[in-house]
Amino acid sequence: MEYKFIDLFSGLGGFRIAFENNNCKCVFSSDIDKDVREIYNLNFGEYPSGDITKIESNEIPDFDILCAGFPCQPFSIAGLRRGFEDARGTLFFEVARILKDKKPKAFLLENVKGLVSHDNGNTLNVILKTLDELGYNVEYRVLNALDYGIPQNRERWYCVGFLKSLKVNFNNIFPVKKDLKFNIEDVIDKNVKGYTITKIAERNINIHLPKYLEKSNLKKDDIIIANEIRPSKCSFKSNKTSPCLTAKMGTGGNNVPVIVNYKRKLTEKECLRLMGFPESYKIKENNFQSYKQIGNSVVVPILDEIASNIVKKLDSL
Repeated sequence: MEYKFIDLFSGLGGFRIAFENNNCKCVFSSDIDKDVREIYNLNFGEYPSGDITKIESNEIPDFDILCAGFPCQPFSIAGLRRGFEDARGTLFFEVARILKDKKPKAFLLENVKGLVSHDNGNTLNVILKTLDELGYNVEYRVLNALDYGIPQNRERWYCVGFLKSLKVNFNNIFPVKKDLKFNIEDVIDKNVKGYTITKIAERNINIHLPKYLEKSNLKKDDIIIANEIRPSKCSFKSNKTSPCLTAKMGTGGNNVPVIVNYKRKLTEKECLRLMGFPESYKIKENNFQSYKQIGNSVVVPILDEIASNIVKKLDSL
């Protein structure tokens, strides 16, 4: 059966790729960011609707599965006992509102690992209470991309829900850990031009690199990735994996991870590979907005597996 889904806070469309890979059809997408809507259109042939807070639920087509990588925000009510009402004024409330009004069979949410401890756990408590009030059974996990075939140290919160009335069990809903399918060396292109690091970044790396090399057991040709490149601090990774790619990459300066061996930044295409996007995905090159969008994006293979498991559960009903 072909299930219909919506893609809220759609970003680059990682959720869409995952669910379309599993024979589902996107019937609505939304993102407030003008630049990201351009890239979404470039890849999927449609512009997402804009600000979800200005879109009524009845303007959204009926659907079976809601997808959302919503921004993490604190809730203002100290008591945190009113669930849905406490969620007002946050972007999660828009997710809750649409779940309440449209009652899809299932949903998949993604967020930063910090959501679990955000605001001393109050944020997660309100989210779980709200979803329970709205009639959904829920399970969540914090998963690291490194454990699921992608060479990036990226921990994220994944949450799956089904209508209680469907009586779905959550066995095998999250992927099983697996070995890396490829490593950072497989991601890197040769003879790249235009991504050379600044002299300041090179100097900062040279300040910190000797200490790192003293402690490491590197082979001659091992790739070293530098991150957080500052005079006071510079972190390195050389175990064939990448540090976490973040939206901070889009703020300019030396925030994009650097391949020390080649004295250049990771390209947008290389970053997309570290998120599991297909080679065919199109994005603007040498563009800070593109780096920001990638840092805000999702690990496609993890979502793909969860999407497959959601579809299997719905098919079994």
